[in-house]
Amino acid sequence: MGNEDYLKDISEIKHLMNKSSRFISLSGLSGILAGIYALIGAAVAYYLVDNSVLGYITLDGKLFRICFAILIVIAALSVITGVILTTKKAKRNGEKIWDSSSKRLLFNFLIPLVTGGIYILIILNQERYGQTAALMLIFYGLALINASKYSLGDIKYLGFTEIILGLICAFVPSYGFWFWVIGFGIMHIVYGVIMHFKYDN
Repeated sequence: MGNEDYLKDISEIKHLMNKSSRFISLSGLSGILAGIYALIGAAVAYYLVDNSVLGYITLDGKLFRICFAILIVIAALSVITGVILTTKKAKRNGEKIWDSSSKRLLFNFLIPLVTGGIYILIILNQERYGQTAALMLIFYGLALINASKYSLGDIKYLGFTEIILGLICAFVPSYGFWFWVIGFGIMHIVYGVIMHFKYDN
C-alpha cells in the first residue's frame, strides 16, 4: 500500500471521527432567514417607538415589553425555521437529526444562553433596561462559541463577533438598538451566506 493509500485511509478515518463527534448539518439558509426575521422585527419595533432623539431610540417600560414580545416571536420563528431546514439537510446527508452529537450541541448551546436569559429577565424585572442589548449579544456569542466544539467550527467566529459587538454596546448602551440590529440581523445574514456557499452546495 502506497503513501497515497495511507493518506486516503487517514483522511477517511478523520472524516468519520469528525462526523461522529460533531453535528455538521446546520443550514446556512436558516441563518440568513434568522437575520431577515431580526431586521423585520427591528423595523416593526422602530416604527412603534419612533421617537428617536439624537440618533438613538428611547424606550419606557411598556414599550420595552412590547419590543421584548417582538423579540420572542423572532426567536421562535428562527428556531422553527432552523429546525425545519436543518432536518431537511440532515436527511439529505443521511444523518440523524437527534443523536449524541446534536444532543451535545444543544446542551452546550443552551447553558450560556439560558443563563444569560435568566439574568436578563432579572434585571428587566428591576427595570434596568440599559444593558439588555449588550447582554443579549454577549451571552449569545458565548453560546455559539460553546456549541462550536460540537458543530461547524466556523460558528465560533460569529460568536466572537457577537461578543465584541456586545462589549462595544456596553460602552454606548443608548445605541443598543442598532448594535442589536447589526449583531442579530446583519451578521446572521453575512454568516448564513458564507455557510450556505461553503457547506450547503
